[in-house]
Amino acid sequence: MDNRNKTKKLINQPDDVISELIEGMIAAHPEILMQSGDTKRAIVARNGPRQGKVGIVIGGGSGHEPAFSGYVGKGLADAAAIGNVFASPSPDQICDAAFAADGGAGIVFLYGNYTGDVMNFDMASEALTAHDIKSTSVLVTDDVASAPQNRGDERRGIAGGFFVFKCAGAAADLGYDFDAVIRLAKHANAMTRSSGVALGACSLPQTCRANFEIGPEEMEIGMGIHGEPGIARTKLQSADEVTDQLLDLLLTDMPLKKGDKIAVLVNGLGATSLMELYILRRQLGLRLKEIGVEIHHSWVGNYITALEMAGASISVLKLDDELTKLFDHPCETPALQVGKVVSAPEKSHRIQHRKTLNTRPVQNLNTLKKDGEITPQIFTHILVSVANVMHENRDWLCELDGVIGDGDHGIAMDTGWGTLRKRLRDIPDKTTITMICESATDVFLNAVGASIGPLYATGFEYAGRAVDDRLNLDKSAMVRWLEAMFTGISERGGAKIGDKTMIDVWAPAVEAAKRQATILDCLQAAETAAKKGMESTRAMQASKGRSAKLGARSVGHIDPGAASAYLIFCAMNAVVQDKLR
Repeated sequence: MDNRNKTKKLINQPDDVISELIEGMIAAHPEILMQSGDTKRAIVARNGPRQGKVGIVIGGGSGHEPAFSGYVGKGLADAAAIGNVFASPSPDQICDAAFAADGGAGIVFLYGNYTGDVMNFDMASEALTAHDIKSTSVLVTDDVASAPQNRGDERRGIAGGFFVFKCAGAAADLGYDFDAVIRLAKHANAMTRSSGVALGACSLPQTCRANFEIGPEEMEIGMGIHGEPGIARTKLQSADEVTDQLLDLLLTDMPLKKGDKIAVLVNGLGATSLMELYILRRQLGLRLKEIGVEIHHSWVGNYITALEMAGASISVLKLDDELTKLFDHPCETPALQVGKVVSAPEKSHRIQHRKTLNTRPVQNLNTLKKDGEITPQIFTHILVSVANVMHENRDWLCELDGVIGDGDHGIAMDTGWGTLRKRLRDIPDKTTITMICESATDVFLNAVGASIGPLYATGFEYAGRAVDDRLNLDKSAMVRWLEAMFTGISERGGAKIGDKTMIDVWAPAVEAAKRQATILDCLQAAETAAKKGMESTRAMQASKGRSAKLGARSVGHIDPGAASAYLIFCAMNAVVQDKLR
């Protein structure tokens, strides 16, 4: 392997970066933070949650430090759920944070508008309902470059989440009720706009390779905080010119006039010096002074980063009396201190260590249908083969994702399937395909995060139920399993054929399998159709997922989710042909 283009990181083992990050942060701020829950991914404010208070839970992928755990503390977030690098936390991780933050007045989830986060937080809300905990999500949608104003609810959440977290956390700390906190969080989001520029790529700990390419004399306006492409790639410009471009995007979307009062965040993406950020702040101040806008307060530094990406973003919160009160309310967190926090007499808040409810029925092995060529042992071989193929193609999938996404799809698939491969070593001899699918559901929910976790977890859940009357699978049951897998994925994600997703592979593959007479022909036809489906995504414009923000720029590239779905059918077919011929 050519190591000349590899980046350098001060880490130990890539698989340990999250646990060691959390351990280090807790050790650095023991007076503010503590860890809670069996998942070890919930960071809780020691002096935050209390009875009768609305719980504020934030969260998202790691790699954005100090977000999200850096905003946990008195007067701001009560807890944060920490996902893998650039990947959403899982429902169980989110529930651990929610249980710790629960004071009986409801939980408000705050996070950026990304498909994986939405799916995982929604699944966590479903689980909380079973515990009689009411919850709702307020999505941060501040990135003006990611969708036009008339589709503002489709925008990404970037550094402006800083303002939304601050205002919602203050409202909860002041004792506002559930509905009021939700209203004010939405109001803060509606009054927040952000735009950013990237000068250089970041690299994931597992690959230590740039997750996108950008020339030495180029910059990208509107790039997301995971390396998602922006709205324009241009020649590198001066600090003042870049500031003007970013501010013009904000002013076009949310005009400011003389006498308006705002808060400003000049945010570094990880590798940009404070010198450069202050130079941007200088020009920003000059421009706003010309308009007659009052800067109530400004923050300059690394507040929501993208690993070591070079670049910056500008966020503006348009203040009114209500938001000003919330903005000025004291808070104390590792990354943000406002005013002087006056702590109430310390009262113990007993954290509830609860588990999501398991309602799976227990199978009676004696009543299961035993005809069929695919035994649980062959089915296990199929899943192990998929895991091996994902590992072998990890870098290719990351390369595909780096062009139209955030560059981590191969890592997510390798993590999920690799964890399942390890889990399968402990599967008992007397097992069923449904029980194996249940294990796969648990793995994808808890090990992956991102959108892939809920999608494949739901797929395996549906597929396992579809064949719970059988020990072995014949051709009809194999098709039923594939069809249920497809149904679970499509229902959870909401994508349809033509949206440029894995559905463009699963749908034609399942249809092709249904038309065959034997199980050998079934899997062979599915693989052939899957390949055509994957190739068809090249000409499509994305309508779902992170690449949907690219518009026409997504055309001409294979969808990474479609590519990994094709690999699944390749691996399945290879094992079936080998074992049954």
